[in-house]
Amino acid sequence: MTIVTLVVLAGMGGAAFIAETTLGYAAAINHAGSLRMQSYRLSTLAYAAQTQPENERYRREIDSAIAAFEQSLNSTVLTNPAIIAADSKSAASRQAVVLRWNQQLKPMLRVLLERQGAPNDLSALLEQTNTFVADINLLVKQIEHDTDSRIRFLRTTIGVTLLITLLVVLLTMYFLHAAVLVPLRDLVAFTTQIRRGNLDARTPHIGEDELGRLGHAFNLMAEDLAALYRTLETRVEEKTADLERSNRSLELLYHSIARLYNGPVEADTYRLLLREIEEVLGLGAGSACLMEGGAQGSISVLASTLNAAQGDVAFCSLSSCAECMAEDGLHVRELGDRKVLSIPLRDAERAHGVMQLIIPPGREVEPWKMRLLEALSRHIGTAIGTARRTEHERMLSLLEERSVIARELHDSLAQSLSYMKIQVSRLAGVITRESPSEAANNILGELREGLNGAYRQLRELLTTFRLRIEGENLSVVLDSTVQEFASRNQITIALETHLTNCPLSANEEIHILQIVREALSNVVHHAEAHHAKVVLCAEADGMVSVSIEDDGVGINNQLTQTHHYGMAIMEERARGLGGRLEVMSRPEGGTRIEVRFVPHSRSGAELYRHLA
Repeated sequence: MTIVTLVVLAGMGGAAFIAETTLGYAAAINHAGSLRMQSYRLSTLAYAAQTQPENERYRREIDSAIAAFEQSLNSTVLTNPAIIAADSKSAASRQAVVLRWNQQLKPMLRVLLERQGAPNDLSALLEQTNTFVADINLLVKQIEHDTDSRIRFLRTTIGVTLLITLLVVLLTMYFLHAAVLVPLRDLVAFTTQIRRGNLDARTPHIGEDELGRLGHAFNLMAEDLAALYRTLETRVEEKTADLERSNRSLELLYHSIARLYNGPVEADTYRLLLREIEEVLGLGAGSACLMEGGAQGSISVLASTLNAAQGDVAFCSLSSCAECMAEDGLHVRELGDRKVLSIPLRDAERAHGVMQLIIPPGREVEPWKMRLLEALSRHIGTAIGTARRTEHERMLSLLEERSVIARELHDSLAQSLSYMKIQVSRLAGVITRESPSEAANNILGELREGLNGAYRQLRELLTTFRLRIEGENLSVVLDSTVQEFASRNQITIALETHLTNCPLSANEEIHILQIVREALSNVVHHAEAHHAKVVLCAEADGMVSVSIEDDGVGINNQLTQTHHYGMAIMEERARGLGGRLEVMSRPEGGTRIEVRFVPHSRSGAELYRHLA
């Protein structure tokens, strides 16, 4: 735009200057043309003066015409250097006119005025006038030529100015299109692409001018937007992963709580829970160990997903289970080339066991997994504690009910039997004093023996009803029972219990304890044994075996006894456990009583191997 303005101003200025300098040329042409008329007037006046010499008026007019001619010839219009330059042809033509005037025509006029009636002089004047007029015509033509030259120059200047202006405008339009319109159009197109999500759009129009800096700023903005978008995508993916993880965690917690609190908690429940923990948290196989009877009690595997065929490691590499149970909080321990995550299972009151999970190689346990496992362990510990308290309450209710029955029996049937024993004793004294027959004595002896046996069985039943299993540990109660019978009857009784990995219900424990007491009572009163042995163990096939054996007189002699109510009671209790009672003779002498049954905790469930 500056160039266009300058070109237009230069052209207009040049044209104005040329037009200004051309203004005097018309006057010069007029003055030069008037010289011709004046020359002919002088010739006319000279002719009139020759023909009428007495008329002085022509002389005066000739003098006046000569003065006017010289004034016109020497006027500023014809002497202006701006019109007739000193080195131009116009100047030469004027100089020729001036010389011819001063040297020929003017002197000739003066001579004619002095000599009257000289025809030859008049002819020479006319001839000289024609020549002079020819010089004046040449001057006029030179002035006209100079005027035409200036006009042509003016026209050329205006044409060149217009051409240059047009070229500059065209170039300006081209550069505007190439340097402004195309970059702006591309910027708009790239902006549209970015608006549609193509953040890889970049403009190639960069440079030091305004649009180049704008293109550079646009590219920087696009890069920033792409980086921000990638950051947002990453954050969205992270948030999505967090939400999915939270959903999986909540779902796991929901299903776990539903399984733990809305139904009976069995080994299958915990095994399924372990499977879900492994899948959701991406951990390896695991096992949940349960502590029975306090810190010094036995340890049983509540549930396990270990598979020896797949090379799963054995967790229990410690010297004792108490070491594993003594750990507080989640902790990771080394086990060969593997890492094992141990999570204690406890409620608000006590620890119930530990859950252990294999950490796959090259994987770490994130904090959110730790928090989830802590929450799950608290729920599992609470569920176990609730189940144990419920079972304990059921056992207490059962024992309380049996205590009530025992009191009722003591207050009714026991009193009646005691009264009958007293009456039998009185009857024996009367019969002795009156010398009864041998048959009456036999009948009386049998009656006394029967009453004594019934009374003893009732007392034993009352004792059994009043039993309490303290601390939820059957082994301790069995040990106390064995010591009771051994100290009371001077007999050596050994006890072996192997119930690890096999929890029993309160009803099962009561039945086992009563079967053992009844069997030991038979050993003490009928077997005439010196040694006895009680074995309680969980077998590999999932069954629980209770055996009582002695080195007494054997089963045949025992069967000869007339009263065997205890045997019938033991058979009834064995059927209540879902098993059967077997009574057999030992090859080395004595009797063996065995009861085998499937406990409720193992019925229909997969058997888990003990890892301790």
